[in-house]
Amino acid sequence: MGVPGDPSRSDTPPDEVIYVRPRRAGRAVGAVVAFGAVGALVYSLATNPNVSHAVIRHYTPSPVILDGVRTTVVLAVVSQSIGIAIGIAVALARLSDSFVWRWLAAAYLWVFRGVPLLVQMLIWGNLALLYRRLGVGIPFTAFALFSVDTNAVITNFVASILALSLHEGAYMTEIVRAGVQSVDQGQGDAARALGMPPLLILRRIVLPQAVRVILPPTGSQFINMLKTTSLVSVIAGGDLLTQAENISSTNLRTLELLAVASFWYLLLTSLTSVGQHLLERRWGRGTDSRRGAARPMDLGEMA
Repeated sequence: MGVPGDPSRSDTPPDEVIYVRPRRAGRAVGAVVAFGAVGALVYSLATNPNVSHAVIRHYTPSPVILDGVRTTVVLAVVSQSIGIAIGIAVALARLSDSFVWRWLAAAYLWVFRGVPLLVQMLIWGNLALLYRRLGVGIPFTAFALFSVDTNAVITNFVASILALSLHEGAYMTEIVRAGVQSVDQGQGDAARALGMPPLLILRRIVLPQAVRVILPPTGSQFINMLKTTSLVSVIAGGDLLTQAENISSTNLRTLELLAVASFWYLLLTSLTSVGQHLLERRWGRGTDSRRGAARPMDLGEMA
């Protein structure tokens, strides 16, 4: 009970205090301005006489564009899968006690994170200029057990996979390393004390817990991979942008075909974002009940 006449005390129990969010007129004004700007942009694009909406409607579901979409998805899935495998292997090498493995991992990261992906794509696409034939033989001699023409092996599609995978593997290395290091070292020590071998500890204890840390950035990397496949167009890899550019080179409708490609990229990334959310929710089940989840920051309170 509060002391009569004391304004600093209140008779209201703490659990009955009602928080009243202050009204901010600036939010309403900002929302109106934002929606007005978006509406004006959409109206301008819809009524622009320089854009042929019939061309966009015609080519959006066309078989050539759909073939490019399939190639883009295949490139992204295969390259991301190989990149994850490379990331796990190189991350373990970075965490190894061996100086040689750590040095090799550091050298890999230095090269494939330092050289732009576009340059890597062009190098792999023009590898035949450096090596006309690829084969296996005795080092430092001209003897070869077998050899094949480089262009027959490193096709544009294979060159795209190599460039995307090796580049992605460098970034996945740091993501996997951060996830592994987030697991309490005491759990590994306890498992070793019970006689578990290192690979079993990694598979049964470390990686299942590290997935919660690895999964969100990996999902973001895959979304980025879907968009990064557009660089394959510089070596005519048959992706979505390549097909759109091939069509626009014949009908000279560049902006319309770019709009078609943008639609499919937005659709693919949106579906991937939904899948990422579902995976994160599945792997995060039970986390809050065991550890207690912190209340997320309400940015609206700071506006």
